[in-house]
Amino acid sequence: MRLRSAEWFEGEGLRAFSHNARMRQLGMNPSEHLGKPVIAILNTWSGINPCHMHLRERAEQVERGVWEAGGYPLEFPVSTLSETYQKPTPMMYRNMLSMETEEILRSYPVDGAVLMGGCDKTTPALLMGAASAGLPAVFVPAGPMLRGNWRGEKLASGTDMWRFWDEKRAGTISSGDWAEIQSGLARSPGTCMTMGTASTMTAAAEALGLTLPGASSIPAVDSAHYRMAAASGMRIVEMVREGLTISDVLSAEAYEDAIRTVLALGGSTNSYIHLIAMAGRSQISLSLDDFDRLSREVPVLASVQPAGSHLMEDFYYAGGLRGLLSRLRDSLHLKRITVTGRTFGEDLEGAEVHDSAVIRPLDDPISAEGGLAVLRGNLAPDGAVIKYVAADPSLWKHTGPAVVFHGYKDLQARINDPSLDVTRDSVIVLAGGGPKGGPGMPEYGMLPIPDKLLREGVRDMVRVSDARMSGTSYGACVLHVAPEAHVGGPLALVQDGDLVTLDVEARVLRVEISDEEMARRKAAWTAPPPKFERGYGALYYEHITQANEGCDFEFLSRPGVNPEPNAH
Repeated sequence: MRLRSAEWFEGEGLRAFSHNARMRQLGMNPSEHLGKPVIAILNTWSGINPCHMHLRERAEQVERGVWEAGGYPLEFPVSTLSETYQKPTPMMYRNMLSMETEEILRSYPVDGAVLMGGCDKTTPALLMGAASAGLPAVFVPAGPMLRGNWRGEKLASGTDMWRFWDEKRAGTISSGDWAEIQSGLARSPGTCMTMGTASTMTAAAEALGLTLPGASSIPAVDSAHYRMAAASGMRIVEMVREGLTISDVLSAEAYEDAIRTVLALGGSTNSYIHLIAMAGRSQISLSLDDFDRLSREVPVLASVQPAGSHLMEDFYYAGGLRGLLSRLRDSLHLKRITVTGRTFGEDLEGAEVHDSAVIRPLDDPISAEGGLAVLRGNLAPDGAVIKYVAADPSLWKHTGPAVVFHGYKDLQARINDPSLDVTRDSVIVLAGGGPKGGPGMPEYGMLPIPDKLLREGVRDMVRVSDARMSGTSYGACVLHVAPEAHVGGPLALVQDGDLVTLDVEARVLRVEISDEEMARRKAAWTAPPPKFERGYGALYYEHITQANEGCDFEFLSRPGVNPEPNAH
């Protein structure tokens, strides 16, 4: 087969001469790269992303694998999306990294790619861009960090941060305790060790067939992670020679299996947005209705925080994702191809569960259904989501008076005002946290419980917003309300005291006012000004779609093929 990179390096023309001369400048002899698959290693390492702080070292292992398999590796530093530090939210820059990924793979002399990431938005961004580029690609997950520790208690990044923050505000732990927890919460490189968005999305990548079997469960600092990185480098060279591309792997059946996996894991609500966007790049139709249909069928089997009691390190020792998928074999599409060149079923051969307390059997699940529900009603005509398995069951059906905040700054200013008219039965509503209104749909959705209620012992309340929340979060939080308030969605029209009804079983979210009153309020509503006047923010604001559509840019998800660059 003729390599794509040969368009740059072969021939007698001036361009080929120039390209080869510059390889000599890089210190490469012709025998080191000519005729060999050129592999792009897209590395999302940066000095301010603790989830990826080990990826410079892992890139060396990937390179080792590429060399051993007879390829030529090229490392490309690409945008890093640090969930902790990037503001207003890395969700705003997911599409930017996807564009960077696609255009690097298209514009440079590469035959295949190894995609290195794991922090929440990085995984979907890399996979979206690679899907659009259409070359052979393997994903190397960053891996979860080691479990935290405080006075003999296992700590979970994110989940326990929220829990102990509430306890500190309630006065049950001291400032000294809080400082100790801060030092023990995150102890190693890697992503959150809960079933947050990071572990959910890397597991989805494995279920899609885009990683080597078992890759997503390996802790970041385990020596198995080094070996997986090297093996991924070897495999991508073989994929190029076989002509196996990412498009061959990303089928409709693969996306359905990824959804089933997310549900069985009790995974992050953010996965709904990302998988819809990823499927759109594969020109496969996926909607919230598909998620809700499958949620009725798939039990939650992984007892991993925040929906369970264990952490990712325990999950790995219990058999990891391959162990969990072995429980689901009868409902999966086992004949589809994966990046290994084998079928999904062949990749699962020999998979076992070693601890049924962590990965539960089908007849003893955490929840008989998937734990994630899609809600509709006059408050969310295009849908909203709730991870009800991580909420107080007494709140699964609830009606209470709304306490409304317009924007996060308003929430911060008033939520702990002693005079705020709020009780444990109230429904806290945040309008203005969506894709355009946030801006970027930040993780504001785990709305804080007022201090005065925490001191009374309240630890969960119904909360509704058009924002997202961290996959490590928990509580009766209704998220992703669409359309968002900023574009005139019904959430913008809710007023203090309106009765809001949540009914998880009936899949209902509504405000108890008449259609006529809703229309009157809509007629009086005034659209807010755009959030951005120039730059990437303006591009984002003008082209971002709503949560139920995946928050992608329309011009990235539309059908069509771009021409190969003229390298001569």
